[in-house]
Amino acid sequence: MFLRKAAVSLLRRVRLPSQSVSASASRPATATATAFPFSLSSKIKFPYHIGYGSSWSTGQADPPIWIILTGQAAIILGININPVLADDESIQTSSESDVQGANIVGLRKIEDGSVISNIHTSKWRIFTDNGRDYFLQGKLEEAETFFLSAIQEAKEGFGERDPHVASACNNLAELYRVKRAFDKAEPLYLEAINILEEAFSSEDIRVGVALHNLGQFYLVQRKLEEARMCYERALKIKGRVLGRGNLDYADTMYHLGTVLYFQGRLDDSEVLVQDSIRILEENGQGESMACIRRLRYLAQIYIKSNLISEAENVQRKVLHIIELSKGWNSLDTVVAAEGLGLTLQSSGSLKEAQELLERCLDARKTLLPEDHIQIGANMLHIARVVMLNSNQLRRMHVSDAIAELDKAKGLLNNAIRIAWQVINKLKRQSKKQDYGVSGENGRDGHAALIILLQSLDSLGLLEINRKELLESGEKLLSTPEAKDAHFECISAYKEFATEMLMSDSREVKAEYLSCLKHLSSLIDAEGTKQYRGTTLQEFKDEIKRVEHDISSSKRRKN
Repeated sequence: MFLRKAAVSLLRRVRLPSQSVSASASRPATATATAFPFSLSSKIKFPYHIGYGSSWSTGQADPPIWIILTGQAAIILGININPVLADDESIQTSSESDVQGANIVGLRKIEDGSVISNIHTSKWRIFTDNGRDYFLQGKLEEAETFFLSAIQEAKEGFGERDPHVASACNNLAELYRVKRAFDKAEPLYLEAINILEEAFSSEDIRVGVALHNLGQFYLVQRKLEEARMCYERALKIKGRVLGRGNLDYADTMYHLGTVLYFQGRLDDSEVLVQDSIRILEENGQGESMACIRRLRYLAQIYIKSNLISEAENVQRKVLHIIELSKGWNSLDTVVAAEGLGLTLQSSGSLKEAQELLERCLDARKTLLPEDHIQIGANMLHIARVVMLNSNQLRRMHVSDAIAELDKAKGLLNNAIRIAWQVINKLKRQSKKQDYGVSGENGRDGHAALIILLQSLDSLGLLEINRKELLESGEKLLSTPEAKDAHFECISAYKEFATEMLMSDSREVKAEYLSCLKHLSSLIDAEGTKQYRGTTLQEFKDEIKRVEHDISSSKRRKN
């Protein structure tokens, strides 16, 4: 490719059609403008996490993010922004809406409307293409070299403040964002916007697109106020130029809604996300993956607002859409059903919740290896529902309640076994590589560790309940089995969290804290001063330390 392009004459006349930015059929005719070589994606993903379980995103465009949470209202933002590099002849304002930009006249014009290229503009094009190719192959060092050269050639070929320079700056900024070199990326994003404002005005659609991307950059870092200001300004520009029924306008609206959610403005967030969904539906995109992602996020907002019935309705809609298109032989359907099952559990609809979760488990067993961590998580979910069933039966049907706990114990033991297998496998791999696990293995390890901690913690509580039922309902302070389960939970954290580079995970620490509190309460209730060589005071001091760490982490995030 390099040789073929380099062989093209460096001085030639090229006629480029002058087209308007055609982002949507609804765009006003007055919005006609000359675009520049700048293809920015506003694509951002929010994998779905609700309840005290885990959810997995199965599409190729949505790499899984493994988070298991305790507490129905808890949600975590999982962000995966796919970089889309600046093109040399078009502008793409939204990767979610197939918005296509226009060819541009960005080179020096001559009287007949064609343009003249020179050696620098030719090199700029070659370096940009090669940089993009290396970037998509994951060869970031090589891509960085080409993108740096592309900036210099753009400046020499087009001029220091030409929009092509903004395009080149954006490409390098995207690369630095992926490398998490945020200090290098931010000046490039800002420079691109400044150039665009000088070239086209501060209210031009290209400025709006660039502001949306800068908003994404800030959102990744949880710089919420900066992200909000970028999105609000981008939304205003897009609304004026593209129209309020445009898909790209809805895209920015949705992302602004996510920022407001994290700022605690739930009502405002709900309105924006709802409106973005409405626009998708009105444009025939009601069953698209973009719409499904937004519906899932709306359900999370409802859960956070304690509007469980509304969340359930939205999740039923999501499940209906996915089941019709993919059937139950799909992990996408399983994930949707699991989310609904966890919400039903929180609302007390235990029978339907259990049926859904068991159906999910059956489907996963046919789609995944028998020791896959998702199967372990699914077993944990069902065990918790069964434990709730037992609690409802204990006053009237003690034998049935005991049978339910025995069923739950079997599920928990299997979840623990699977989690151990995954962790031990990753331990062996990390020792061979002489560094901690990362990437997909890291996510699996993170999920397995949390599932292990949660399962052991649940097993400890189950042992107390079971002993009470066997003792004819007598209230027990503790049992050796319960203390052993909680202590094993603590030991697992101590052994694996540091070794697998997960000791700083807030989710992992939260599960560790739960085990610490339960074991401390059992020891305190017995009136003993220590357990397995650790004093009660040492347990309490550790609880305070972990609580402080989690609180500090939350403040840093916000």
